[in-house]
Amino acid sequence: MSGTLADPYTGQVISFVYGKKTSALVQIDHLVSLANVWVSGAATWDLSELKKIANDPLNLLAVNGSSNESKGEKSADQWLPENTAFDCTYVKRQVMVKNKYRLTVTAAEKATMQQFYGAC
Repeated sequence: MSGTLADPYTGQVISFVYGKKTSALVQIDHLVSLANVWVSGAATWDLSELKKIANDPLNLLAVNGSSNESKGEKSADQWLPENTAFDCTYVKRQVMVKNKYRLTVTAAEKATMQQFYGAC
């Protein structure tokens, strides 16, 4: 399996060829990390609801592996993509996911979301 990814987080084009040494180059990111989902309200959900958000295409994005690892569990106020042209889309998708699943946001997250939402 091979392909090319226009990585939204870095703006780079990544040539991908499946293999042990190359598979980590492209990863599927949960825009709202599952750890953030958990602390934002999902701790009381049943397994069915957890699976929904974990597999929801709205919350999934193919990205540069090292960017995904850099982001880790961070929320929008703690991490934004290197590619600033993608910031608005990134933050809007986080808002959409959090709204869809009725997840909470911290004051810092809300401030970041409002900053981008109003400017985009």
